[in-house]
Amino acid sequence: MAEDIVFADTPLKRLKGLLGKMSLPDGQALVIKPCNCVHTLFMRFPIDVLFVGKNNKVVKALGQLTPFRLSKLYWKSQMVVELPCGKLKSTQTQEGDSLQFLN
Repeated sequence: MAEDIVFADTPLKRLKGLLGKMSLPDGQALVIKPCNCVHTLFMRFPIDVLFVGKNNKVVKALGQLTPFRLSKLYWKSQMVVELPCGKLKSTQTQEGDSLQFLN
């Protein structure tokens, strides 16, 4: 799904997220941890979003979250994976799937 993963696991990195980026290239992902809600305020491009809970299980998959939107709060989510728009459709990733992070 993504070969280049950036982890936003500090308050400053979570605050910045993808703000200021012109795009999220294919093959890249941003993992925000901990996280159970996201926004695309002031972003310039749509993204796909995975809300991930215990055991890396997908709680909610949101395709094409457009700029200036706010997601719902997903209480069971422990982290969020932000991906290039269209990645969920091309990989057929959906709720209930399990993710694997390789080093």
